[in-house]
Amino acid sequence: GSTYSSKVFRVTFLTLAASLTVPLLGVTVLLDCPIDPQPISLKEPPLLTGVLEPNIKLRKAERLWENQLVGPESIVNIGDVVFTGTADGKIVKIEDGEIETIARIGHGPCGTREDEPTCGRPLGIRVGPNNTLFVADAYYGLYEVNPGTGETKMLVSTKTLVEGQRLSFVNDLTVTRDGRKIYFTDSSSKWQRRDYLFLIMEGTDDGRLLEYDTVTKEVKVLMVGLRFPNGVQLSPAEDFVLVQETTMARIRRYYVSGLMKGGADMFVENMPGLPDNIRLSSSGGYWVAMPVVRPNPGFSLLDFLSEKPWIKRMIFKLLSQETVTKFVPKYSLVVELSETGSYRRSFHDPSGVTVAYVSEAHEHNGYLYLGSFRSPFICRLNLQHV
Repeated sequence: GSTYSSKVFRVTFLTLAASLTVPLLGVTVLLDCPIDPQPISLKEPPLLTGVLEPNIKLRKAERLWENQLVGPESIVNIGDVVFTGTADGKIVKIEDGEIETIARIGHGPCGTREDEPTCGRPLGIRVGPNNTLFVADAYYGLYEVNPGTGETKMLVSTKTLVEGQRLSFVNDLTVTRDGRKIYFTDSSSKWQRRDYLFLIMEGTDDGRLLEYDTVTKEVKVLMVGLRFPNGVQLSPAEDFVLVQETTMARIRRYYVSGLMKGGADMFVENMPGLPDNIRLSSSGGYWVAMPVVRPNPGFSLLDFLSEKPWIKRMIFKLLSQETVTKFVPKYSLVVELSETGSYRRSFHDPSGVTVAYVSEAHEHNGYLYLGSFRSPFICRLNLQHV
């Protein structure tokens, strides 16, 4: 009798499954998909062994100004005064523990996805030679901000077409010591920051690395065809710029002076996570923050989906970006690279207990300040204690 009942069960289950699947497929075929994903070939992620061996070192970080900041993505210091840009469009100064808004590039209301383009979203932030702040606002463009008076000056507007393409997602910037040249990324000319998940999942390759000359006021395109170019960093000798290509989990190098000027090559490929910002480390290398990890051993959703555009289409026909984000494990990883791009050390927070969605690691006076594009605080890690 038991084989008969299991047969009945199986037939019933399959009939039920089919009766649900067919209409669901029918509906799915008819639904519009917001993205047109391309297959992307990623190599198998590197094994998390040796220097990359998982640990919980990021959990030693302390949370500062908790619930007083929204998504402090990028961080700089002028002396002991901290500056950051937040998800509610503000550029803030933190002095002696007190938070003060010094400037806004956009205007309210802020808070929802719909508000973001008018609210503005300051991402990359740097200090220039005259102690002014250079800020990349995802929606408005490149600005110079006087931290004393709060006066803002537009350098490059997203309303200006650059070589026939619009700037839709200005992301990060790096400035020469003399303040003459600013190298910056525009992550896409199609997608805006609020649709960054569409940008990753579609694999769009319309990102660019650009150069702004503060004297001639000219904007030049240095690299095209990048898939979500994100953080940028000039080398200590200012002979090349490193560009994180988030979707491809790699770092490209573009030479800005010397014999190789105008040339480009690969600096690090097949990284253990998706790189966001990159900053100098005191040892002459680089700190790279990764808000998403490609676990190996383990299951990487991103890698699994990379060559299956049809599954991506199904997912985004049925689910919102916000819902899909919930399926991505909160694993934060910060690595220090040597000047040649080898891994020196790694700090992990495997389920984002202390530090989630890490976007930048900024070193200052023996501490690593950790920015996040979603968390309501900045974390600080004492490098002596790890």
